[in-house]
Amino acid sequence: GHEAVLSCPYDSKVSLLMVTWKMKCSACCLLAYRSDRNETRRLNCSERMMWKYSPEIDPALRIYPVNLGDEGNYTCEIASSAGNFLFFSSLTVIVPPTVTLTCDKSRVAVCQASAGKPAAEISWIPASNHSTEEEVHHPNGTVTRASFIGWVNSTHPTVTCLVTHPATNQTLSL
Repeated sequence: GHEAVLSCPYDSKVSLLMVTWKMKCSACCLLAYRSDRNETRRLNCSERMMWKYSPEIDPALRIYPVNLGDEGNYTCEIASSAGNFLFFSSLTVIVPPTVTLTCDKSRVAVCQASAGKPAAEISWIPASNHSTEEEVHHPNGTVTRASFIGWVNSTHPTVTCLVTHPATNQTLSL
């Protein structure tokens, strides 16, 4: 859902002939600019993929909003009066999980971090080595992780679930 900008270093003192961005493979996405005709071409690219600035000034690629399918390897090729130059970028997409904390009738607390990428880490306050975990891997590369803790004989009136993830950290209490 955020913006990704992939840079393609270019010395503006050298006369630019052509810039081409390719995603993953030659048939996947091609975004090109040809300076002598001031012409831009797009082939198999999402409308979310565009030039960040004017390609003859800065040929950076902007992807907005980013989604999971954008993850992969990108190549920028510059043809100029000084020669041809290739630059490689790798885009990794992280997805924050949706976090819930519930308690069932038998006083088992359930902390769930849904559809995150990578999988979130779940811990409890007070710390417990009596928790169990389940994990579901979804086809789109995201992971749902749930942690269960028995709360029936606890002397603590509150249980807190701590979810740690590269995109977000959340704390929920019951």
